Amino acid sequence: MRIRDRIDPLYERYLQWQCKHIPGHIAIIQDGNRRYARLLGVGTIEGHRAGAETTQQVLEWAKEIGIRTITLYSFSTENFNRDEGEVNYLFDIFKEKFIGVLSDERVHANQIRVQMIGDRSMLPPDLLETIEAAEEATRHYSRFFLNIALAYGGRNELVHAARRVVAGVREGSIASDEITPRTVENYLYEGLHLPPVDLIIRTGNERRTSNFLPWMANGNECAVYFCAPYWPLFRKIDLLRAIRLYDQRIRARE
Repeated sequence: MRIRDRIDPLYERYLQWQCKHIPGHIAIIQDGNRRYARLLGVGTIEGHRAGAETTQQVLEWAKEIGIRTITLYSFSTENFNRDEGEVNYLFDIFKEKFIGVLSDERVHANQIRVQMIGDRSMLPPDLLETIEAAEEATRHYSRFFLNIALAYGGRNELVHAARRVVAGVREGSIASDEITPRTVENYLYEGLHLPPVDLIIRTGNERRTSNFLPWMANGNECAVYFCAPYWPLFRKIDLLRAIRLYDQRIRARE
């Protein structure tokens, strides 16, 4: 057994002991799959496959720690500019994962509600069909929440919400002088469980939030944790370090 295999579990327990405040909602920008593939000298698809495995592991860690809501930035509106083969492969992965929700005993035993945020009109019909089936199958769950951001752009989502608010004013269902931040929020995520973000994590040594959840994150002044590992190399230690940052911020306010 390597020394690291012995030390890491001890350090994980130490970090968890330090964290007295657990964020209710963590949003993760999963960055670095392609750079990880280049690092290993393998194809981009291999990087995405490794990233998908990490995602599954992180969801298990989050459940163990007691984080109730996770939002994953899985595919942005800008990602449509990538190679067509890569985009199609990613869509196949998403479709496979959403289909898996229907029969995954962990999802139903833990009552995990699965939701998508993003521009549904930009997704292929077969993928959208599987997403809606997964959403319907978990609609009544409320113990944990998993939000997948697909075809997502923060500015794009604000534009769509503004259009819906304007339409409501024109129809007479909204009085223009009664529009509040709560009004906008309701039109942003109508019918979804998406509370304010407490903590954003970005991997891959990038120090920007890339237009991710500007209303629920920036508007809430959430904590932001940037870390160096590419997403496939993200460890439980990295997750706990991010939570420690959040904990320190909460303590400073007390």
